[in-house]
Amino acid sequence: MKQEPEEIPDTEHELVLERVCAIDVAKDSGKVCVRVSSRAGRRVSKVWDVPARSGAVAELAEHLLAEGIEKVTVESTSDYWRIWFYVLEAAGLSVQLVNARDVKNVPGRPKTDKLDAVWLAKLTEKGLLRPSFVPPAPVRELRDYTRLRIDLTRERSRYWQRLEKLLEDALIKVSAVASTLDTVSVRDMLEALIAGERDPRRLAGLARGRMKPKYGALVEALTGRFDDHHAELTRMMLDQIDALATQIGTLTTRVDELLTVMEPQARADEPDTPGGAGAVADGARESTTIERLDEIPGISPGLAQIILAEIGLDMSRFPTAAHLVSWAKLCPRTIQSGAIQRGGKTGRGNPYLKGALGEAAAAAAKTNTFLGERYRRIVKRRGKLKALVAVARSILVIIWNMLNDPTARYADLGADYHATRINTERRTRTYVTQLMAMGYRVTLEPAA
Repeated sequence: MKQEPEEIPDTEHELVLERVCAIDVAKDSGKVCVRVSSRAGRRVSKVWDVPARSGAVAELAEHLLAEGIEKVTVESTSDYWRIWFYVLEAAGLSVQLVNARDVKNVPGRPKTDKLDAVWLAKLTEKGLLRPSFVPPAPVRELRDYTRLRIDLTRERSRYWQRLEKLLEDALIKVSAVASTLDTVSVRDMLEALIAGERDPRRLAGLARGRMKPKYGALVEALTGRFDDHHAELTRMMLDQIDALATQIGTLTTRVDELLTVMEPQARADEPDTPGGAGAVADGARESTTIERLDEIPGISPGLAQIILAEIGLDMSRFPTAAHLVSWAKLCPRTIQSGAIQRGGKTGRGNPYLKGALGEAAAAAAKTNTFLGERYRRIVKRRGKLKALVAVARSILVIIWNMLNDPTARYADLGADYHATRINTERRTRTYVTQLMAMGYRVTLEPAA
């Protein structure tokens, strides 16, 4: 039987273009290649160097606009691509960023900047390049704040670890009694030690709340050899921790302000429908995007801010949830050859996005919800790591659907979702068949 051929339409970036430009990026300059048609009808390449300076790149943008360039390809080398992408994009050109690893793995071809630029231009005109996701300027600004907040939070954690090592050197074992060093009681004790107090009973008397019943253990833990050099280093570390905490608070405030500004832009095109279903839509608008995402198990407002900063609020760049999951590298790569089909590695992906989703998945796994039950079902046969990746993928699919439809709200399916969808007749036949194969005669009677 003859099989009907499958028609696979090209995506937007796969269209053949007439006038293109490609830039092989370096730190100090870029090798620019423009591909156009000559009078003889053949394609020609024009290659020259342009300094990586704002003025020179702006002049290049004017030249490309005058040449009628339809698409500009920029190679993503370190952070050096930013000046080219930002200036050319601001000039009104259609710019795409591509990963050099995906376009230069050609064996036998000489490696020079000029040949690389020409090769990029040839791939661009034939639509063979897959552009990377570059969010719009407001989202990039939000991403800078959230990423710096993550880095400063990690740095603050490192200072707390250094402080604990210093206290161990001073034979102060307060971390074995208190849950963390970041408590009011421990802070008062450290301030008293810096001020010169060495009596463990007086130090233990500074305990508050649930630390008071631990007075005896605190007296033993605070008996050590804390001297002046320990006091000086502790003061420096606490000041550094306080400074980082202040900066983190400033960044959090700024992130909230940016999200408040972006919120109306994300919903400006929503129709106002009076009555009926419109009443539900109006009610949904009262909640911000952060508040709606916070309804998902495992997602906190802080994690929701990080996720929005990495993927943005506009889901038109990802036609389906599967596209977003694939970009985030939360699904295995399909490898198929003949009758053999297997899954490859998921890939690295965006470390900030995968970190936030992993943290959300670990929190959701502990809940009595659909996501928690999904984790418990998968972990039995695939292990903890793959179960967490599966839950993280489910969370990202939920986020895509909620961002794609601003009126959508999260509704948990319940931990018993799979149990209530069991086909009882099929399972009954399976059990009866198994018992009969073991030599039993089975008679079924309904329970009273």
